[in-house]
Amino acid sequence: MTPNPSARVDILLTHLHLDHIQGLGFFGPLYEPGLEVHIWGPGSATLDLRSRLSRYMSPPLFPVHLRDLPCAMQIHEVPDGDFEIGELGVSAAFVCHPGPTVGYRITGPAGVVTYLPDHEPALGVRDFPLGGEWTSGYGLAAGSDLLIHDAQYSDEDYPARAGWGHSSLRQALDFAALAGARHLVLFHHDPKYSDDALDRLVAQALVFAAPSLTVTAGSEAATFEIGGP
Repeated sequence: MTPNPSARVDILLTHLHLDHIQGLGFFGPLYEPGLEVHIWGPGSATLDLRSRLSRYMSPPLFPVHLRDLPCAMQIHEVPDGDFEIGELGVSAAFVCHPGPTVGYRITGPAGVVTYLPDHEPALGVRDFPLGGEWTSGYGLAAGSDLLIHDAQYSDEDYPARAGWGHSSLRQALDFAALAGARHLVLFHHDPKYSDDALDRLVAQALVFAAPSLTVTAGSEAATFEIGGP
């Protein structure tokens, strides 16, 4: 197959912990000669993004070096101001999570989507949430049509895992209400929770929090439309 020289793929990385990038080396477009691939993500205090990615994309962790990929790769460090991908405007900012971690606000003709899959805005806050100016991620999420947010733990499980970089379902609901989001998708479910357990947790959280926004538990292959009434 002859690749389309005008084709482009963009990959937004929130952080570079191995559990979040281990699938990157198996992403098919990376192996299409000449295909334009843009990777956006954070560097660290000691290494730039390319160096961080090269640690993973090299033996013994992976058999193919980053430098040997046949695609036309461009690597961009964020946050570094706003940027554009086609008709979409993208903003990135650091959020509360161990290690350099960013969230994204994506603005397009249909509305605004905010993506915060690893986020612990309640860390160290006695009465969460405080005002928006004191809350991690608020600037990215404010007024979003669709907010995809970390909700890994139940309220009971969270205290033993405070500082791990993730939120409880109730914290995610409170954050979404503070930000004025229209639709919250709960994401990053703890692997120990079964589908039935997740259904119960979400139902309990909704009854307790009585949110005024639409709330959905994220699931594989789910799609969402924005821009409607």
